Amino acid sequence: MLNSIFHIGSFEIQNVLMILAMALVLGIVIALIYRTSGSRMGSFTIILAILPVLVSAIIMIVNGNLGTSVAILGAFGLVRFRSAPGSAREIGFLFFALAVGLASGMGYLSVAAIITATAGLAILILERLNFGTVVTKERELRITIPEDLNYNGIFDDLFLAYTRHIYLERVRTTNMGTMYELSYRLEMRDPEKEKEFIDELRCRNGNLSIILGLVQTDKNVL
Repeated sequence: MLNSIFHIGSFEIQNVLMILAMALVLGIVIALIYRTSGSRMGSFTIILAILPVLVSAIIMIVNGNLGTSVAILGAFGLVRFRSAPGSAREIGFLFFALAVGLASGMGYLSVAAIITATAGLAILILERLNFGTVVTKERELRITIPEDLNYNGIFDDLFLAYTRHIYLERVRTTNMGTMYELSYRLEMRDPEKEKEFIDELRCRNGNLSIILGLVQTDKNVL
């Protein structure tokens, strides 16, 4: 019985401590990469640092036991069911930490270190190069007009003078149906003339609300 205190499966206590210490160091490295690359979620950063330690401990506890494996799988399923969806970036870092934790728990410490170095360096380089970032000159324009104003063709001369291209995305009623909101996608000929463009539009729509800004993009969620 007492022998099990100093021997966990095929691992001795010294090996267990070394594996957990290595997993913690690599987890801290992953958390630092997450912070360095532009994210500032404090609690999530802490979880990234600890996650490889927890995964390594679970792998050593299971150690080929089928019953324990099924129980842990059910627990992970319950945690996922109770969790809110995360962004693609957060999910990616979670898999990063899980991979390092699995390698450490299996005793492949050199492999875990190589995974951390390779994946971490790739993340930093790709984000520094803005890989996957789409830069667009398109703007979103929202014009509110009264219900008795026919919007067909009323702004065409201004659009021709100030924009390279423009198209009407949608029309919807607002303020209990007493107004219309026109949503356009456009590209300005000269971004320096945005204020002049808006002033001209205000003279046509009765000085009602006008919004001109960047095109809204949906957050990548997994």
